[in-house]
Amino acid sequence: MAGPPLARSDRPGRTLAGRRGRRVLAAGATATALVCVPGAPATARPSAASPQVAAPRLVPEPSSVRTVPGVTFTLTRATRIVAGPGSGTAGPYLAGILRRSTGYRLPLVAGGGASRNVISLSLSGREKGEAYRLDVTRTAVRLEAGTAEGLFRGVQTLRQLLPPSVEAATVQRGPWTVPGVRVEDSPRFAWRGTMLDVARHFFTVRQVERYIDLAALYKINTLHLHLSDDQGWRIAINGWPRLATYGGSTEVGGGKSGYYTQADYTQIVRYAAARYITVMPEIDGPSHTNAALASYARLNCDDKAPPLYTGTDVGFSSWCIAKPVTYQLLDDVLGQLARLTPGPYLHVGGDEAHSTTAADYATYIGRIGPIVTGHGKKMVGWNEIGAGRLPAGSVAQYWNTATGSESGTQTAREAVAQGAKVVMSPANRAYLDMKYDENTRLGQDWAGLIEVRDAYDWDPATLVDGVTEKDVLGVEAPLWSETLVTDDDIDYMAFPRLPAIAEIGWSPQAARTWSDFRVRLAAQGPRWSALAVNYYRSPQVPWPASAS
Repeated sequence: MAGPPLARSDRPGRTLAGRRGRRVLAAGATATALVCVPGAPATARPSAASPQVAAPRLVPEPSSVRTVPGVTFTLTRATRIVAGPGSGTAGPYLAGILRRSTGYRLPLVAGGGASRNVISLSLSGREKGEAYRLDVTRTAVRLEAGTAEGLFRGVQTLRQLLPPSVEAATVQRGPWTVPGVRVEDSPRFAWRGTMLDVARHFFTVRQVERYIDLAALYKINTLHLHLSDDQGWRIAINGWPRLATYGGSTEVGGGKSGYYTQADYTQIVRYAAARYITVMPEIDGPSHTNAALASYARLNCDDKAPPLYTGTDVGFSSWCIAKPVTYQLLDDVLGQLARLTPGPYLHVGGDEAHSTTAADYATYIGRIGPIVTGHGKKMVGWNEIGAGRLPAGSVAQYWNTATGSESGTQTAREAVAQGAKVVMSPANRAYLDMKYDENTRLGQDWAGLIEVRDAYDWDPATLVDGVTEKDVLGVEAPLWSETLVTDDDIDYMAFPRLPAIAEIGWSPQAARTWSDFRVRLAAQGPRWSALAVNYYRSPQVPWPASAS
């Protein structure tokens, strides 16, 4: 995603490099105007804690946390995990994490029996959706939710109540204690996502699964996979083999790349689903299509295939809007992805179509929408899709923070006017590939430099005039991969900013303050070290010495 970005307020009027090599002039409006006002009322976490009892440092911040002075539960080799009917994967998942680091092979039982020295996971009629309740006493940990998904979210909170070394891949020394606490929690927004760009640089199934595991810890529930772009096509499609074998043969900077077989993709979808994360595939268009156009000459208006592309420019490619074969291809591609993807959404891109006329763009959106809905899915696209006719249930993903008639703010409002919901991914706040500061080795800076506080200090419900909280479906943190190759690269750009975006999506706005968050975030450092996460040690965060 590129476009004329909004400058940060401490660099007014700065000329920034566009995301793929373009130069753009920063708009005069400042990001400061988009953030909640410092000093505005912020409710402390509801707590009955004694002044001597420190509240647990959890991310995202739960709706309500009450500490119980003098109470601790100790996990031992004799502890049992009691998973009630309908509890899904939460019990086995928790048992697996505890087995690695404690060495305890805790028995997983179906329910009933002893009520002491247990971790109990059960469904109740009190909570709805992803909401859960967690009670820790001396004798038991009891987690209740209305759904298996809610239980899984609660397990992530329990993980953070245990010592950071519980995340280690090898057996560590205890004791394994959990402070006495009552947590009542539910998310602010239904959509809390992250996007991984596997098109500019290809990431293996293992790398994607690792990213899923890290995202799950912070209650992320949507993985947006950017499967196609000018530099690569990453999913095998029956009937169109060259899309993957030729279009997927290279990446930014050249060299051998790769693609997912449909079995690979299914494995990713299932792995994510076991962690209650929904995969949403994206096939970008009408621009960002060079890899496909290079694969089949007949997809081009002049029947001539362009060469494969390994650079980082943007906006030069376009589907041939008038050709029937374009829509035959898209129907095949989206139809196969729809069958492989249990989630409700297919993402059709729609950004940066600089080589497509406005009339052709509107035609394209008008045709791609019915293809998506015809396969039983809802259409998602970058905010530009608001300029076209949208089918019912559509979602616009807001990214372009520039002002002006063709800006993201205008097209986001146009999408809302058609009844669409909006997912907030403002480039100058939520883009994980932006540099932290001028010295950051990886990433780009066309949307400004995004330190951790910049990523945290904004409210999705007040970001765009005319787009209110009822219009906002949630938030998503995109991680574009022009400069990213390794696991360490992914880690460094995503952490600690992904947890910041996750908290924006989960926690009540009134409960969020930077001064509190930075302290809670610091407590995640030792946990990331145990997980071997190569995170950025932001100078804005008071990391403990044990996090080094």
